[in-house]
Amino acid sequence: MNAKQIRAAIVGSTGYGGVELIRLLESHPNVTVTSVISSSSAGAPIADGYPHLTEIRTDLLDDLDIELIRDKADVVFLATPHGVSLKLAPQFLEAGLKVIDLSGDFRLKSGDAYRQWYKHEPADQALVDRAVYGLSEVYGDLVKQTDFVSNPGCFTTTSLLGLYPAVKAGWIDPNSIIIDAKSGVSGAGRGLNLSAHYSEINENFKAYKLNKHQHTPEIEQVLSEAAGRPVVTTFTTHLVPMTRGIMSTMYGTLTEKRTDAEFVELYRQFYEGRKFVRVRPAGHWPATKEVYGTNYCDIGFSVDERTGRVTIISVTDNLVKGAAGQAIQNLNLLMNWDETLGLQFTPVYP
Repeated sequence: MNAKQIRAAIVGSTGYGGVELIRLLESHPNVTVTSVISSSSAGAPIADGYPHLTEIRTDLLDDLDIELIRDKADVVFLATPHGVSLKLAPQFLEAGLKVIDLSGDFRLKSGDAYRQWYKHEPADQALVDRAVYGLSEVYGDLVKQTDFVSNPGCFTTTSLLGLYPAVKAGWIDPNSIIIDAKSGVSGAGRGLNLSAHYSEINENFKAYKLNKHQHTPEIEQVLSEAAGRPVVTTFTTHLVPMTRGIMSTMYGTLTEKRTDAEFVELYRQFYEGRKFVRVRPAGHWPATKEVYGTNYCDIGFSVDERTGRVTIISVTDNLVKGAAGQAIQNLNLLMNWDETLGLQFTPVYP
């Protein structure tokens, strides 16, 4: 293992994803956070907005200065809104930095799809092609060979880890897939909006972005690669009154008769050695609280012989495995470190 110490900068450090990166990287033995960048709050202590970060090593927020960051960092995490990273990533790459982008700007390989779903003009196609899609357990070998990672979305990570092995093996009809996904409110970010208002979300449960969620083409892009043909899914997202967590409940029609035990064995073989995917025994299904605050994805199954379908349950913490944790896992991979480095947290329970 290469134990080289590296310096990290975080751009967009005052959003939930950026703050979670700071929290997790403080425990990483090979990384020092040397710059936390917020154009809107430059020069202010980050603890002004997040008092729980009072003791972090880098406490003053920097302004966005490419030359300054180049001198202070080896890798930059872009925890910025969609439409911002596509402008910043090429500048950091040209400056010789490794880039891990947590936005959606480089996830979709089709510029037309990005334009349709994100409502922005896409990045240069050569740069999009250069970015490695960082679903760690599937594309980890490619991540090890790159300096530019596009971190997957939170819903996408949860859903794809639950579906990919079965689609790849041909066990379910990929065009029969329905994904019923629920997320905690932190997935909407820290910005103020009516949908995240306490009186609107408390004791409430609602669907949103029906047939329009930007993670839809991302899921279909990866499943199409797994299936070897175009895949279209029904993907419905819901907001639930909790802070963290995602549960994707997924349904697919079996291509031949299977059992719960066979699904468990298939998935355990597929994810063998990948410590952050935990496959439950037959008859046991995960809950979001069981991965809270960690980089784990827990998966369970139930085959319905009556309907010829399988139900797959997949859960993650949207801010960790769905964002900052997987970004650090990808950093570990591209640095040829143990992918669990700095991420071995026991879930917070209850």
